[in-house]
Amino acid sequence: MLHSLMDFWAQHAPVLSVVLPMLGAVLLLLIGDAGGMAGQGGGHDDARLRWRRRVAMLVTLAGLAMAVGLVHMAQGGELMVYRLGDWPAPFGIVMVVDRLSAMMVLLTYLVAVPVLWYASGGWDGRGRYFHALFQFQLMGLSGAFLTGDLFNLFVFFEVLLIASYVLLLHGQGRERLRMGVHYVILNLCASGLFLIGLALVYAVTGTLNMADVGLRLSQLPADTVPLARAAGLILLIVFGLKAALVPLYFWLPGTYASASAPVAALFAIMTKVGVYSIVRVHWGVFGADAGPVAQVAADWLLPMALITSVLGVLGALAAHSMGRLVAYLTVSSVGTIMAGVGLHTVGTLSAALYYLLHSTIVMAGLFLLVELIGAQRGDAQDRLKPASAVREPVLLGLLMIFGAASAAGLPPLPGFLGKLMVLGSSAGLPAQAWVWSVVLVVGFLTIVGLARAGVIVFWHVQPDDRGQGSPAGASAKLLSSVWAFMGLTVALAVLASPVKRYTDAAAAQLADSAAYVEAVLGAEAGSQPTTRPYDGQRTTSGEKSP
Repeated sequence: MLHSLMDFWAQHAPVLSVVLPMLGAVLLLLIGDAGGMAGQGGGHDDARLRWRRRVAMLVTLAGLAMAVGLVHMAQGGELMVYRLGDWPAPFGIVMVVDRLSAMMVLLTYLVAVPVLWYASGGWDGRGRYFHALFQFQLMGLSGAFLTGDLFNLFVFFEVLLIASYVLLLHGQGRERLRMGVHYVILNLCASGLFLIGLALVYAVTGTLNMADVGLRLSQLPADTVPLARAAGLILLIVFGLKAALVPLYFWLPGTYASASAPVAALFAIMTKVGVYSIVRVHWGVFGADAGPVAQVAADWLLPMALITSVLGVLGALAAHSMGRLVAYLTVSSVGTIMAGVGLHTVGTLSAALYYLLHSTIVMAGLFLLVELIGAQRGDAQDRLKPASAVREPVLLGLLMIFGAASAAGLPPLPGFLGKLMVLGSSAGLPAQAWVWSVVLVVGFLTIVGLARAGVIVFWHVQPDDRGQGSPAGASAKLLSSVWAFMGLTVALAVLASPVKRYTDAAAAQLADSAAYVEAVLGAEAGSQPTTRPYDGQRTTSGEKSP
């Protein structure tokens, strides 16, 4: 029986990674949600909340186990293509598991498990349907990382965005509502642009399957090249907004700072969806083999990345609250990641992927830590001004130092290793001086910004308010989630060598577009690309019409 279940999972792993959180969300909706604060709705409502917590954690842990299985399947190098309804590509919907997509799904669940554990300490009872929305968010994230179709990338974007709209407002509050309106409007505009970009891609290629689009872009007639270039740049704008690249980063600091701590921590993976989409589309679809539209975004990515990194750290220096400081550092870290992507070599991409793992984990942990510190500072909360002394200065101070050191890139933590990889892989490239200058200066300014925050919070104490803070940070359950992220950070440093080998292989696999095309469309499509322009027709076998 167990052997049969394992075989079933191995055969259907890609789609099960999307179906599992969807079914979990449906089950949580069936359990019901009376809303209100935990402990204020009577024994029956408290019992239902406990059941929701158990079901949500069980589903999320199962998702984590499945994500580990995906990485195990992908590390051998063979691409797993799942054809829904057994329709052949490019006519049917395909899901593709390669090293990069498997890694991103695993990262999603490594963030989700401790965040959900933290939220079950009380935040999940401050609004309605938190756990169901959390699972829908995981469904959208997993689907976005695994889909092999541009339109379904849009669909999964919308699933995760709709869930994020409600999660952002979880717990209510005027500031959350104000930032939520901005967040929704911007993302609706981005969704409209996304559809325009997809329409242009379909107009010039006749398909939205990523492998097929990449193959057809290399065969475009001259009169359709401007439309294809426009489509690529429009998609860059859409993904740049999701990733919070300059000039489209302005929405993130206020939005993340106003969200509840577990939601902000989960949102640490949201910007990486934009990064992943840029990598997948502009390395894979509009990559080096895309003929006249090859690397259409190449001239834009590196300057945008470096400016993003600089403006992010300057925003952190000027931040008036710890929440905004961490949010701006999230923006700055995206710039560092995209610098590796924008250099357009396999080595720099591998370094960027390693740094992506680090920045997502450490920023998620810092968002949770900020709330624990703010809860012990009385009315000042996380605002950077003199206030009550925290009840646990040693414990929280050490956690703050550890998180700050990793975010700033001090040795021997993975932030240092990631930045060192980016610097090393950029050696000898034309933009080396710019990359080294920005990464080193941003690292120094990050230390300054976090040191400033630490001095204000732990040293600038008002004597008359000493002891007035709340002991909320003493909760072992809440602290354990922060410790989990710190433990993951240490693990990323200890396991740096095997992780780097994996990101090296993932970057090399992504650069091999012929292997991707062959896996999705068949051996003949991958090994015998035609130079004939697309004529708007296909035969039933999926080959180009003569």
